[in-house]
Amino acid sequence: MIGKITGRIEYRGEDHVLIDVRGVGYLVYCSDRTLATLPPVGEPAALFTDLLVREDLLQLFGFPSMLEKEWHRLLTSVQGIGAKASLAILGTLGAEGVGRAIALGDVTAIKAAKGIGPKTAQRVVIELKDKAPALMAMGGSMSDAMDGMDAEVLEPVEPVPKPRRAPAKKQANSNAAAQSDALSALSNLGYAPADAAQAVAQAAGEAEGADAQALIRAALKLLAPKG
Repeated sequence: MIGKITGRIEYRGEDHVLIDVRGVGYLVYCSDRTLATLPPVGEPAALFTDLLVREDLLQLFGFPSMLEKEWHRLLTSVQGIGAKASLAILGTLGAEGVGRAIALGDVTAIKAAKGIGPKTAQRVVIELKDKAPALMAMGGSMSDAMDGMDAEVLEPVEPVPKPRRAPAKKQANSNAAAQSDALSALSNLGYAPADAAQAVAQAAGEAEGADAQALIRAALKLLAPKG
C-alpha cells in the first residue's frame, strides 16, 4: 500500500500530477482544491495517497492531509460514490466542509459538487451521519501533510508534530470528557474558542449525558448561520 508520496513535481495535468521519487514517477490524481495548493513544476511536494486496485487498473489519489484522506475513504464507502466523485466533493467543500455538511445533514452542500445528484448527496448524509463526528474529533491528531516540508525530497519527510496540550486532570465523569472532545472537534473546524465553548455548554445542558458525537451535532446546529 502506498500511503504517502514525497518528491518533486515533474508534470501538472488538469486532474493529476506526476511526482518523481528517486527516479520513479508516480501519477497522482487530485481534486481541484488540492492541485491549487501544490507548488509549480520542479518544486518539492508531499501528498498522502490512497491506492485504488482493480483487475485492469491501479490509480493513486492524493490528499494534502491525513484527515482528507480518511474522508475520501469514508466517502467511497457510500454506494454510488467512486474515487472521482469523492474528489469532486472534497474539492468543493474541503475536509472540514464535508464534515460540517454531513453532521448538519446539509444535502444541498454535498450536491453542489460536480456530478453529484440529490439522491446521491442524500445517501452520503444518511450513511455517514453517524461516522462523521468521530472523524471530526480525530482531526486534531492528524498532522498536516505539508508540515515539516523540506527542500530535500530524497529523504523521507516527517510531519512536524503539533504541540499537545499538557495533560488535564482526570475528569470526574464521562460527560466532561465528551464536552472536551466536542470542543476540540469544533476548534479543529475553525470555530472561535469562545463560540465553540458556549455552543458545547448549551448542547450539554440540553442533553445531559450526551456523548461527544451527539454534542458535536447539537453544537454545530447552534453555530449554524440563522435565517
